[in-house]
Parts: sequence; C-alpha cells; structure tokens
Amino acid sequence: MPAKSKAQQKAAGAALAAKRGEMSKSELQGASKEMYDSMSESELKEFAETDRKGLPAKKD
Repeated sequence: MPAKSKAQQKAAGAALAAKRGEMSKSELQGASKEMYDSMSESELKEFAETDRKGLPAKKD
C-alpha cells in the first residue's frame, strides 16, 4: 500500500531508518514513532518508496 501524502511518506522513511539502525528510535516523533512500533520493515519500505509526485502535502 503506497503512502497517501508526502508527510506520511516522510514519516515512513524516518521510521524505516530507525528500524535499520541508521538513526536512534529516540529521535522519532509523532507518526514516525507510531509507524516504527506498528509496522514491519517491509511495510515501511513500501510506504517510504512511494513516488512523491502528485501526492498532497498532508492527508485529508
């Protein structure tokens, strides 16, 4: 399932980086922290890889 907004895609990227150990979990905030806890690495990768072109800044 692809991300539905640029904000969602960005949060997934941050959560994925934390899952991979590229950044600390304590650096995560808000949606990215929730995504880290509730999604697998493969789900996060799918969200983070979504093409940003045409996505709204925030989900309505």
